Amino acid sequence: MPRSSARTLRSSLARSAALALLAAVAGVPAIAEETMKLTSAAFGENQSIPKIYSCEGKDLSPPLVWTGVPANAKSLALIVDDPDAPDPAAPRMTWVHWVLYDIPVSASGLAEGAASGGLPKGALEGTNDWERTGYGGPCPPIGRHRYFHKLYALDTMLPAKALTKVDVESAIKGHVLAQAELIGTYQQGDP
Repeated sequence: MPRSSARTLRSSLARSAALALLAAVAGVPAIAEETMKLTSAAFGENQSIPKIYSCEGKDLSPPLVWTGVPANAKSLALIVDDPDAPDPAAPRMTWVHWVLYDIPVSASGLAEGAASGGLPKGALEGTNDWERTGYGGPCPPIGRHRYFHKLYALDTMLPAKALTKVDVESAIKGHVLAQAELIGTYQQGDP
């Protein structure tokens, strides 16, 4: 076997073993990280989120697309939060921007501005840290913040009431079949 092929095989086996160990500890299937993907046409991984999706712009929810949802999933949940609040140099809290759940598994994404009336039928919005339902775009008071878009494929539906991020995270324990994450950044004044 060529040296590069052996190295690739060892790397793949090591990754599989690491995912299996992580899965055993977290209670998530080992294939979760490899199968479900979350992307946006508006920004790439660790790239700047355009101003239109922020409080300085139109505060629209960004377009999101996902693939690889497990066939046995019954619903999806999406949490968007900022762990750098209020100052990335000295973060003190995670600010919740959007809580969405009971997204039908037939949906393959969310269109730009979906939070303003274009959500898939049956999807429910929870309460964000502005103490309202719906999307609240990036609005950092200082510095460049990271915005984690976390998608979960679940083997259950969640209660039909306005849940917070904490409620959703508690309700999905033991029900996550797969998950995907997309991180965008924003700083006041970005284009």
